Amino acid sequence: MAAIGFEEFVAARSPALLRTAWLLTGDDGLAEDLVQTALAKAWPRWDSVRHDDPEGYVRAIVATTYATWWRRKWRGEVPTESLPDSASPDEYAAADVRDPVRRALAALTRGQRAVVVLRHFDDLTEAQTAAALGISVGTVKSQHARAMAALRTSPHLQGLHTSTGGTT
Repeated sequence: MAAIGFEEFVAARSPALLRTAWLLTGDDGLAEDLVQTALAKAWPRWDSVRHDDPEGYVRAIVATTYATWWRRKWRGEVPTESLPDSASPDEYAAADVRDPVRRALAALTRGQRAVVVLRHFDDLTEAQTAAALGISVGTVKSQHARAMAALRTSPHLQGLHTSTGGTT
């Protein structure tokens, strides 16, 4: 398989990596910083990256960097219940789901959130998720089970309708 160039990889896969980072952090700016940091860590090692799965390599850096950032003691921002400025209504129906999903994900533990994001939003297997997070497949399964139980009872998701007409 031909080696993919770093610039080509960044151009092609940054949106997917940014989505993953946003789902992990819940913040646009932090997500951009997380992807930029991960790409900066990958760039000097790019020639030695397994080019059959360069995205897996960078995704693992995103996940471990997120975990490192989460362990930091400093919390410069304090979340508030309501925002001072009211946003204009979004024209797209999917946007109505974003905030409750973000809140429900934020209520999970760091490990549970990482497992849910990688398994469901990035569609990774249990083994790929375990490799990306540096944990065992059994830990992925238990974290996933606990996360799904918490999401099923999350007050943030009550009343949302899925495309099949049921509630989450």
